[in-house]
Amino acid sequence: MRDLKLPEGRHPEKAHRPDNAQPKKPDWIRVRAPTSEGYRRTRDILREKKLVTVCEEAGCPNVGECWSQGHATMMIMGEICTRGCTFCNVATGRPQTLDAFEPGRVAHAVAELGLNHVVVTSVDRDDLDDGGADHFAQTIRAIRHRAPGTTIEVLIPDFLKCGPEALEAVVAARPDVLNHNLETVPGLYPEVRPGARYFHSLRLLQRVKELDPAMFTKSGIMVGLGEDRQGVHQVMDDMRAADVDFLTIGQYLQPTPKHHRVARFVPPDEFAALERAAFGKGFLMVSATPLTRSSYHAGDDFARLRAARLDRLGRKN
Repeated sequence: MRDLKLPEGRHPEKAHRPDNAQPKKPDWIRVRAPTSEGYRRTRDILREKKLVTVCEEAGCPNVGECWSQGHATMMIMGEICTRGCTFCNVATGRPQTLDAFEPGRVAHAVAELGLNHVVVTSVDRDDLDDGGADHFAQTIRAIRHRAPGTTIEVLIPDFLKCGPEALEAVVAARPDVLNHNLETVPGLYPEVRPGARYFHSLRLLQRVKELDPAMFTKSGIMVGLGEDRQGVHQVMDDMRAADVDFLTIGQYLQPTPKHHRVARFVPPDEFAALERAAFGKGFLMVSATPLTRSSYHAGDDFARLRAARLDRLGRKN
């Protein structure tokens, strides 16, 4: 493991930042608080298995709806990230040692929840020589063993400080969908994703297709961070040049006053226009709404994604 000199606490890396006022959310962003029996059952299973979810750690607005249906996005390798992105609500600091039993617990939870499709993501682990790639691969294999009928989507970090074998290990484990989010336009990276590199992330997505042309790839961005429409369209073009199949676009929501400000709330009609434009650029599947997140309705979208590919192949033949 690499020796990282990292601060402790929830958001110490943001403490020096000036407060950004949190604007009132428009009506189209508001969601109901989670109260259903299905929500409580999902919560209890996750607690019993001692699992972390990005739904809670990132403060996802869809947690009530998704957990009520038994859907949860597993976040492996702990709840402390080695990066300090200014949009993200996940804690930054010194992570714990990897839990060798976690892949098995994730697989048992997937089976107990009866998931047809599962999304597995992680914090960034720049302290690990492989960025946690082998842990991803072990988790994929454990789910395949325990829940063979479940399709698997992984939302991976960028493996920026690792060799090419890190991504190769994840692809070799054969997830059904490999997702890596670009998050925003390249001009905002120094402020929004200071530890990441736009073109490295783009190249990672392209490399997946070189390793396995049949694997579905997916990426997403947030809007409302201060980007302009031309920049969003350029990101779409860059993704298509990398042969990305599935695009998600959602509204950025500011977790605390210390996080990046919300520049504006993008109205639903603009999301609809972005969705039409993205389909016009050749994406097989697009989800663009204010509440869209990477794993929101991921199972249904995967089924449509697979059907779209079959339809396109049929038209070519």
